[in-house]
Amino acid sequence: MSKNTSLSKVLPVLFGFFIMGFVDVVGISTSYVQKDFGLSDSVANLLPMMVFLWFAVFSVPTGLLMNKIGRKNTVLLSMVITIVAMLVPLLAYSYGVILFAFALLGIGNTILQVSLNPLVANVVVKEQLTSRLTLGQFLKAISSFLGPVIAGFAAASLGNWKLLFPIFAVIIFLSSLWLWFTPIPHDEKVEQTTSFGAAFSLLKDNSVLLLFLGILFVVGADVGMNMATPKFLMERIGLPLEQAGLGTSLYFAARTAGALTGAILLARFAAMRFFKFSMMAAIAAMIVLLFSYSMVLVLVMVSIIGFALANIFSILFSMALQKRPERGNEISGLMIMGVAGGAVLPPLMGLASDAIGQVGGMLVILLAMGYLLVTSCIVKVQE
Repeated sequence: MSKNTSLSKVLPVLFGFFIMGFVDVVGISTSYVQKDFGLSDSVANLLPMMVFLWFAVFSVPTGLLMNKIGRKNTVLLSMVITIVAMLVPLLAYSYGVILFAFALLGIGNTILQVSLNPLVANVVVKEQLTSRLTLGQFLKAISSFLGPVIAGFAAASLGNWKLLFPIFAVIIFLSSLWLWFTPIPHDEKVEQTTSFGAAFSLLKDNSVLLLFLGILFVVGADVGMNMATPKFLMERIGLPLEQAGLGTSLYFAARTAGALTGAILLARFAAMRFFKFSMMAAIAAMIVLLFSYSMVLVLVMVSIIGFALANIFSILFSMALQKRPERGNEISGLMIMGVAGGAVLPPLMGLASDAIGQVGGMLVILLAMGYLLVTSCIVKVQE
């Protein structure tokens, strides 16, 4: 079945990934809220938890909702919820209100991630799906970078950091209008919707289960690298926290560059080969990292790992959609649910680090990478 791949249909869908990146504003917002209300770390950290929690709660229900109202309408619903989330802090400003606002942000972002990825499949041909999803992740990464910049601009030039919220709300509103007026082909509703049990039964397919676990481990490895890199630099190189934070910034920069490179290369090369090569590079870099005592070498290896992992989520997601295209909505819900499962690795890393130092946490990440390499060797994409 041919699909219209004109830019007029692709661009408004891809711009949704830019909106998706707004969720990462919770990072800089947590710092501002903690300062404004004098919160402890444990209390302040409830803010990102309020965002992350909803991936476990709403991912599968959103997949079922898409069967009833269509993918485009589900994306539009997510944007409405996100706009409301952005406006709530302007109506009142207290810790409880901010918790509520970020709960809405998490719900909206969960719905957006579940519905936007399969919507891309409606506007591109099958051969372009992986590269377009990767391009979407690149746009999300740019948005994530801009969040702290806009917050800083609002605080320094506009006098109030919270003014970043109406700026975001306007951008989301314009994106919603753009998508609303764009006709999306093949976005039919499914009259006979499946149940929760039927959706979870997809995990009985060994390939789908392997890909779900792959999402879980790649998100866990990503979160783990963000957390562990500064600690590794402090323990191994002796850097103070202020300088060790450079490692996380460098990791994000490498991921952004990797996503852009992947969007180009995946349009020309087989996704499975790219997947396998990326994991081999990441594992090799991690092994070198474990034996590195030079700051330059550590930062280079961290950059290689970030670059190599940048496209794995998109590849796994695309593979899952191609394995069971007739159940794309439910597949999307299951895969995004794996984002919440990524919280499994950091606690394991903490236990390993307490036992043998930061190298223990890195070894947990290495094991996750090993699983991903095995997955790249045994899962076959439906041709």
